[in-house]
Amino acid sequence: MQLAMPGPSPPPPYYTPISKPSATTAINPWKRTKLYSLVIITFLCSLCYLFGVWQHGGATTISSTSSNFLGPTLPCVLNINTTNTTTGATFNNKPLDFSSHHSADDDLGESAVSEGKAKTYPPCDVKYSEYTPCEDPKRSLKFPRDRLTYRERHCPEKGELLKCRVPAPYGYKNPFKWPLSRDLAWFANVPHKELTVEKAVQNWIRYEGDRFRFPGGGTMFPHGADAYIDDIGKLINLKDGSIRTAIDTGCGVASWGAYLLSRNILPVSFAPRDSHKAQVQFALERGVPALIGVLASKRLPYPSRAFDMAHCSRCLIPWGQNGYWILSGPPIRWRKYWKGWQRTREDLNEEQTGIENVARSLCWKKLIEKDDIAIWQKPTNHMLCKKLKKVHKNPTFCPAQDPDNAWYTKIETCLTPLPEVSDIKEIAGGKLEKWPKRLNAIPPRISRGTVNGVTPEVFQKDSQLWKSRISYYKTVNNQLGQAGRYRNILDMNAYLGGFAASLINDPVWVMNVIPVEAKVNTLGVIYERGLIGTYQSWCEAMSTYPRTYDLIHADSIFTLYKDRCEMEDILLEMDRILRPEGSLIIRDDVDMLVKVKKIADALNWDSQIVDHEDGPLERQKLLFAVKSYWTAPVGGFSS
Repeated sequence: MQLAMPGPSPPPPYYTPISKPSATTAINPWKRTKLYSLVIITFLCSLCYLFGVWQHGGATTISSTSSNFLGPTLPCVLNINTTNTTTGATFNNKPLDFSSHHSADDDLGESAVSEGKAKTYPPCDVKYSEYTPCEDPKRSLKFPRDRLTYRERHCPEKGELLKCRVPAPYGYKNPFKWPLSRDLAWFANVPHKELTVEKAVQNWIRYEGDRFRFPGGGTMFPHGADAYIDDIGKLINLKDGSIRTAIDTGCGVASWGAYLLSRNILPVSFAPRDSHKAQVQFALERGVPALIGVLASKRLPYPSRAFDMAHCSRCLIPWGQNGYWILSGPPIRWRKYWKGWQRTREDLNEEQTGIENVARSLCWKKLIEKDDIAIWQKPTNHMLCKKLKKVHKNPTFCPAQDPDNAWYTKIETCLTPLPEVSDIKEIAGGKLEKWPKRLNAIPPRISRGTVNGVTPEVFQKDSQLWKSRISYYKTVNNQLGQAGRYRNILDMNAYLGGFAASLINDPVWVMNVIPVEAKVNTLGVIYERGLIGTYQSWCEAMSTYPRTYDLIHADSIFTLYKDRCEMEDILLEMDRILRPEGSLIIRDDVDMLVKVKKIADALNWDSQIVDHEDGPLERQKLLFAVKSYWTAPVGGFSS
């Protein structure tokens, strides 16, 4: 992180003589008269200035940074206790309103962008209200169906990018507050009834008037996700803090993940965008971490050794160090259910035998199979596995590679080796502390020196830095400290996860993003802290639905992507994935923020630039913004 440097000394706010009058001036009565006039004019101007300051609420401090860098282009620079003004700038000390106001009964329609802006971004057609640029169903049809390639990320070319604002559907409401949102979502927010019909027997979701209810059912847990997780808890320990991060593939409406949260286990749920419309969108409306994704020809966008537990039904997926893989559904317990599954005994037996053989070849140990649940455990290291590979050669160990590289990285038919150990009892990659101690303990990747430039001292300093920054954020946006205002939060450049760690006691979850363009890959550190995240290039759209996040935090994103892609495209993507009346906190160099604010104004965000928490002499500033509430009108926009 670069240290901000103070700029040159600012000019004084008004004229001050720095030399005495010359002798010539003293004996020239005409010049003496001009001098007296100048003094009187200066006095009157100063008096008017002080009177204006008094009218606006007392003494005003002129920010040296704003005087030097902002010029007349910046409408308003807000200091927490004072207001900074610059000659020619528009004065405005009206605080931002971060609170939510609107319900489905508010017929606000489209909020017009105010006049006088250099550029505006019109609303997109209502057909884009659920637009996911890199998972566009129409574009996906152009790609091969082999290994589900067509369901993977396929992003639009530069000329195909939308330059408009994605609308919320008519009648959109602020979501229910957590934990009520786990069980309820407004119909107007996700107006799809398909799953209520297709999954009616499985009790995933019910339609009740103006809302959906989520009873907690699932394909393989008809008695509810809570009871199903209790059954898992009888087989492995879910209470001692050893299991903190979990991944659920083919998640449905994410009931498994939703009920894990009450057990202090943090899930990442994912499902493809397919014929079962809005699975991931329902999960996000419920306040459950989720992304659009599919296990096909590319690695999942997570580092190695990320998850303590993985869950799936009718699939195989990778998971983390010393972790558990839980499989329920066909072919498990096929001897009881084979008739109902409309498959032959031979077919199901062959499928389970195949799974058992694959697990054995990966050196997984089958821990237990009871009723409808089977659990395998990944080894703590590969010392014994390497000996077994002399007999069972397939799959072979992968050649030397970066196991954390997972952005458009092809899946190879080889076994990713765990880090080397010197003893059969040693945990490859280092032992993790149990939760919650894990959050602030030095992560093994750092203590072992495998993260370039990040030492234990750097980690501890970063943790303290973010505690003070979060405290400062809450003085600007008092809603950040109020339980229930925000639930789904995105950190676009998370580094070591300090922002998320500082919010751990709030009823929120944070998706920590490590940009693929970042100098150091720290996503593995974030998972070792018991937090979650993903890789992302912000030159492309995120694999999520519109209106995913209640709050977006962006630290130095625009400096990172300078000359890589267009600023307006990043901001349009932020607008797409932010909820109406959602908030933003953007940290960057002041020159960058001046440009950002111009686009923010054109996006109809209510925004202000405020000083750095260390004071006005820092070049880095913060832009706080609120996205306006607006929806598509009844019947969509007229062409």
